[in-house]
Amino acid sequence: MKSSNYSISDYHDVEPIYKKLKELVANPALGLPKEVLEKAMDYFDKNCNNSEKMVKEAKNYIPGGAQHNLAFNYPYPIVFDKAEGAYLYDIDGNKYIDFLQAGGPTVLGSNPKEVKEKTIELINACGPSTGLFHEYEYKLAKLICENIPSVEKFRMLNSGSESVIAAVRVARLATKKKKIIKIGGAYHGWMDQMVYGTRIPRTGRFESHGIPKAYTKHTQEVYPNDLKALERKLMFNKLRGGTAAVILEPLGPESGTRPMPKDYNKMVRKLCDKYGALLIFDEVVTAFRVGMQGAQGYFDVTPDLTVFGKVVAGGYPSAGGLGGKNEYMKYLTAGLDGDKKIKKAKVGGTLAANPLSCVAGYYTLKGIIDKDACAKAGRAGDRLKDGLQKIITKYKLPYVVYNQGSIVHLETSGVLFLDINFVKFWTIPKVLKELKIRKEIMEQMGAAFMSVGIVTLAGSRLYTNAEQTDEVIDEALHRFESVFKEIRI
Repeated sequence: MKSSNYSISDYHDVEPIYKKLKELVANPALGLPKEVLEKAMDYFDKNCNNSEKMVKEAKNYIPGGAQHNLAFNYPYPIVFDKAEGAYLYDIDGNKYIDFLQAGGPTVLGSNPKEVKEKTIELINACGPSTGLFHEYEYKLAKLICENIPSVEKFRMLNSGSESVIAAVRVARLATKKKKIIKIGGAYHGWMDQMVYGTRIPRTGRFESHGIPKAYTKHTQEVYPNDLKALERKLMFNKLRGGTAAVILEPLGPESGTRPMPKDYNKMVRKLCDKYGALLIFDEVVTAFRVGMQGAQGYFDVTPDLTVFGKVVAGGYPSAGGLGGKNEYMKYLTAGLDGDKKIKKAKVGGTLAANPLSCVAGYYTLKGIIDKDACAKAGRAGDRLKDGLQKIITKYKLPYVVYNQGSIVHLETSGVLFLDINFVKFWTIPKVLKELKIRKEIMEQMGAAFMSVGIVTLAGSRLYTNAEQTDEVIDEALHRFESVFKEIRI
């Protein structure tokens, strides 16, 4: 059972995108006029009273009032209690077009009926978890291995973060080397070793609060798209014991926010082979969203290890796993099986590969194949991107929009493209001030979108799904225009 249809119909040329992004950050940030922001705040005051009340009360028991980073929207988290197809509904009865998509996994649409029915059947039969083997952990692993060419074995874990931990351990066991090189600005979970150079390249330990330096001693970063810098790092490491692995997001850091040239991944593969490092693809977002063969299938690149998350459980909890070639996955052999002579990476998790997550993941992936969901979601993404570009051009706004199929990037403040240069340390206070200004603009833009019935990821990233028809996308564009037409240069 395979599908080679991808969500990306035409891969973009990255040079014009970066040229526009440089212009965006070179000029003063263009935010919402005071009256537009006040109108958005008036929406929350009049229409979201139950959300505001609940979050205010929740702050007595939850740090910040919400448990998930994606929920922290300006001016406060909106409480949602229903998701269906292309839409979300909050506890005040307001309806929204959903471009957050739970952070990416709901390619089929939110809460698809066929998946829900199968999960209910399973709960009625055995409950969500037994701690013992269940047929669907086998069925899901088999389905993933059949569709991702590089994956000969798959070990399911609880999250993308856990899966990155496993990938790093396996790479070090397999190569007997320590250094891990990541592409600056990428997010690979919140494990101690990977909170390094996150969101903005060249920032190193800037966000490593509470993490001793020893934990990031062997973590390195190189600037995105700089193959010469990567080779220099690999060459230097070779003189000091070598590199265990290079880990990257195949579309570019932050789910393609910093897009890569189409041949970049192939060039990285060649460098890894040249210097004896493993290549790890973080496909937490891209696997089964770009296509059933992942971004690696689209780019025709074979990584040694692949990190999974999100859609592996179809939007249900405990979504994560590591897949790869037999010669590396043997280090994750469970239980008493496997070669007794090799040391195995310690991984686990009481709820890893629980029956509920496995049955949801299996029928989600089957549904994606049967409905050609990746391609449909990609067409929705193309339509959204093209429509946003027309609106931006119509009102002569400096904003930048681009997409990789069903992942659409809308840059209104360019906050992630500011450059913190620790060599020119005297410029840091100015950059930090600009970061604050542009971050606030991005948050306020997200609030304005929410006030017209559009849910985004931080106002700058939008995921589309197979349920978002032309009519849904056109309605969304109409709502976006109601915000953008009020902005004046």
